[in-house]
Amino acid sequence: MEFDLNQLRELLAILNQTDIDELSLKSNDFELTIHKANQATAIVSPSTVQPVIADGASLEAAAAAPESSPPSAPDKKWVDVISPMVGTFYRSPAPDEAPFVEVGDVARRGQTVCIIEAMKLMNELEAEVNGEIVEILVENGEPIEFGQTLMRINPSS
Repeated sequence: MEFDLNQLRELLAILNQTDIDELSLKSNDFELTIHKANQATAIVSPSTVQPVIADGASLEAAAAAPESSPPSAPDKKWVDVISPMVGTFYRSPAPDEAPFVEVGDVARRGQTVCIIEAMKLMNELEAEVNGEIVEILVENGEPIEFGQTLMRINPSS
């Protein structure tokens, strides 16, 4: 059985929206176990048999992104804006409109800072703190992973 990376992304996005904490899929060719430890972490554990997926990579390579931790913030007080799902990152509400925020802008708590498109649904991400946008780590239209750091905010004192 071939396993497609897009199928894995869709599965992770769907699981993220449920109360399911663990899922195991087994076949003659592979075993996939997903543990949802908390809202910021998902662990994908392939068995020693690695099926080939559409682009020729192994499942282990495809699962590396959710297992890896986001880059560490250069300043400990900065707040990371983390992707809660797999999808496509958009900086603006429409292609011909201005971005929600730019580096140097001051965001208010609850203000939309980006959109993640997942399974044809547009999901707005809001700032969790008031503060200055110090880094935007993802390019517009780029695919993103669950738990990936998208931008950093220097909270107001």
